[in-house]
Amino acid sequence: MSTSQLHTFTVAADKAGQRVDLFVGEALSLSRARLKRLFESGAVKVNGRAAKKGLTLVEGQTVAVVLEEETREAVPDQDLSLTVLHEDAELVFVDKPAGRPSHPLQSGETGTVANALVARYPECAQASVDPREGGLCHRLDVETSGVVVAARTRAAWNTVREAFGERAVDKRYLALVTGPLVDEGDIELPLRHHPRHPDRVEPAPFGAEDAREAVSRFRVLSRAGEHSVVEVRILTGVLHQVRAHLAGIGAPIVGDTLYGGREAPELGRFFLHARALGLSHPVTKKPLHVTSPLPPELRAELERLGLPLPRGEHGDASLTSPAT
Repeated sequence: MSTSQLHTFTVAADKAGQRVDLFVGEALSLSRARLKRLFESGAVKVNGRAAKKGLTLVEGQTVAVVLEEETREAVPDQDLSLTVLHEDAELVFVDKPAGRPSHPLQSGETGTVANALVARYPECAQASVDPREGGLCHRLDVETSGVVVAARTRAAWNTVREAFGERAVDKRYLALVTGPLVDEGDIELPLRHHPRHPDRVEPAPFGAEDAREAVSRFRVLSRAGEHSVVEVRILTGVLHQVRAHLAGIGAPIVGDTLYGGREAPELGRFFLHARALGLSHPVTKKPLHVTSPLPPELRAELERLGLPLPRGEHGDASLTSPAT
């Protein structure tokens, strides 16, 4: 059962000129998905009139938000498969398939990695602040495959989340791109949500109020014609960072048409895979490195283009380093 609560704010001088959706999101710590639902339902009003999310605020205006307080619960889903790459008493690393969301956005939603996690590891529901996240310490885009890590205790969740925030986690992706690209380099392009397309981000001017710092490091592993296989290490964690950064330097990901990538009907998805995570174990403090093998459809695409499989993708090498 959900209840409604009215929140009212007066726009201060330092908030004048800010978009109302950004104002509400900051004031109530809401996700963009939930903000979108609020504006679509007319739950946000400025001086008594329903507001559109792009409205620019003026000092002294009154912003009223009717917020449904949702019951947060994790729904175990025994029918979902779950490929475990590594587990111990504090952490579990799993292989997320493309097409499956990381966690639910609404109570009662199923079909996500978090639902499968809670079914096998019930304690994960209490590890994260929001039980719907199933202990996940981060997330991947729906169409991105690869390794994700979840905690089994609140202490482990807090420690790993802090490591992500402090850029102490080694996050590496594999992408197939087209376009001219140097052998290696850094991409330092701040990103912000596109004002007309809320489902994507775009490069933003340095110092822009709504920009988030985003830093990526890439190196080309192999080439064939216009195609390149690229390893990308992200030092920050902005929405769609790898996709937007590669597109921003003229090398969009194959199949990622949202960011200008070449269509890939035989592939059926965009070619982005979270290949590896490296971090210090929250209890032992020893290095832990977990990798996810390339899914069959990505291997097939490389073979079709005559590109060699990246190093480490040829055999059944150990996927983890011991945590203890």
